[in-house]
Amino acid sequence: MHIRTATSLDRDHILETHLSAFPENEKVVVSKLAVHLLDEKTSPQTISLVAEINKSVIAHIAFSPVIINSNKELKGYILAPLAVKPDHQKQQIGSRLIKSGIEILFKNGVNIVFVYGDPKYYRRFGFRTDIAENFIPQYKLQYPFGWQAVILNQFSIDNSPRKIICVASLNNQKLW
Repeated sequence: MHIRTATSLDRDHILETHLSAFPENEKVVVSKLAVHLLDEKTSPQTISLVAEINKSVIAHIAFSPVIINSNKELKGYILAPLAVKPDHQKQQIGSRLIKSGIEILFKNGVNIVFVYGDPKYYRRFGFRTDIAENFIPQYKLQYPFGWQAVILNQFSIDNSPRKIICVASLNNQKLW
């Protein structure tokens, strides 16, 4: 398996990957998110990675920047979305994508990464709900227990609630 940066040439493969990996009620909105993140100009830039076997895309992950209470000193990202084609699930491919992305973010001096997902899955990568509890996502969460974060590079702030602003592609209540 090979992990590399995704490009716009991967658009159809990324769309297909997410359509195949998500349940009927989520697959369209998540697939659109994945391809929109490829085209959206963000600063700092969104990190989009694909995993390939024999030059075929089998998985995709994106990490996009967030603004935390207009604090430009605090560098944050959110992991969303992540998909592995069903025939390749349960083979640690998603784990390798997460670890690769987190390594890139760590090297780039990112302080904190958020995710909205299954705590049992993301806990193995250091994500915790208590780290995320003072960071308020821009929409009310359907499953608040899924809001988690991991600290990559230490930072110092008080414990007051801080609003998270995501990139335009994540501005969709259906994703939250």
